[in-house]
Amino acid sequence: MQPYLLFSDGKGNIFEDHSLYVVGRSGWDAMPVPEDEWIELPQGGQLYELPGRRGIGIDVKTGEMRLCDKGWAVAAFIPPAHTGFYLAAYETGPNAPTLPLFCYTAVGWQAEKFYVPAVRIEQDIRQECGGFDEKKVEHGVEYLLKAFPHNRLVAHLANNCALTYHCPAARNYFMGRWECPIPSSPACNANCVGCISFQPEEESIVSTQDRLTFKPTAEEIVEYTVPHLETAPYPIVSFGQGCEGEPLLMWRTIRESILEIRKHTQKGSININTNGSDPAAVRALCEAGLNSIRVSTNSARRELYTPYYRPNNYDFSDIIESLKVVREFGGWTSINYFVFPGLTDSVEEYEALRKLITDTDLSMIQWRNFNIDPDWYLGKVGVYQTGEILGMKQVMDLLKEEFPRLKFGYFNPPIERIRGEYEKDFAH
Repeated sequence: MQPYLLFSDGKGNIFEDHSLYVVGRSGWDAMPVPEDEWIELPQGGQLYELPGRRGIGIDVKTGEMRLCDKGWAVAAFIPPAHTGFYLAAYETGPNAPTLPLFCYTAVGWQAEKFYVPAVRIEQDIRQECGGFDEKKVEHGVEYLLKAFPHNRLVAHLANNCALTYHCPAARNYFMGRWECPIPSSPACNANCVGCISFQPEEESIVSTQDRLTFKPTAEEIVEYTVPHLETAPYPIVSFGQGCEGEPLLMWRTIRESILEIRKHTQKGSININTNGSDPAAVRALCEAGLNSIRVSTNSARRELYTPYYRPNNYDFSDIIESLKVVREFGGWTSINYFVFPGLTDSVEEYEALRKLITDTDLSMIQWRNFNIDPDWYLGKVGVYQTGEILGMKQVMDLLKEEFPRLKFGYFNPPIERIRGEYEKDFAH
């Protein structure tokens, strides 16, 4: 199967070009996508026009690569639980605006359907588009705001996260199920290029949401998380969210919260999503009862990590140490791994990732689509040639073979999955 290239007329209308087959992008290069890597665009996927950019395709008659001059290039956003194998391939014009912080997966059209090169990496349904009921979310907001009238965190999760930004984690909380977010830090000790909650005034992009503006108390945290752990199915509470800075800067409050939560309930899992910058703080949280950690990284290599995260007062070695600390306590460790075809599947990155998995006894990789303008990102981290590429599918297959115990996914697992009590429901 070879889907046709899509283009936009700049007015929100998208058309297929029957003279061109769509290709994918890896690093800086355009290339054909293997036929077996196309899947139908999943429910919840969206299409974007890419202003100032012309799509690249393969001429149906000549087999040569050329630009589509009929309109702007088109990319797909693929929903959570899916990982893209190739970026949209295009040539950027001189005055093209920087793209906002979304993922830009290749997409084509064939037999009345949209197709993307991707895989469903996670069977968990917790962020399926069709699983959200807006009426139930609104009812949950109303009910929980009344139940916790003075709790600033519940108000933040209701008014900002669930109702304004439609954050899936916050919406799930108000529907009384699964993972409950705990934003806890208004400050950060990294200056990530693609930060979704804070961008400097002089930058050419804007953050997609506003950052938390206050420091929650342990009492506020415990008040709404204990009932969730007690009543939700497969409950998790997670410190560290997209609408905040770095939660380890608030580790004392988090430690106090964990100790207090565990006085009231032993149910569910306590997780932290973090940059892993403070291994000593991670140790204190493990001693208090932390069950799992997810450390975000764009790379297993310091030379790519540092120009993207631009860390203050910590080093790449600290994030490795934090993963080791959690395993030392028998906890579950994941990396929130930002997938960028052409870098993530390069031979150099693959070797570095194998070393990270071995050195830290990693439990899981969460293969996350990287929400960033590809040209802008490569420029910011100073990558102008990407070297030898294995291909995303090949990297995943090789790692599965070498590390059979390593789990692949997209979300933080509940305690039942960590203990292997219902692994049959979650394909590798």
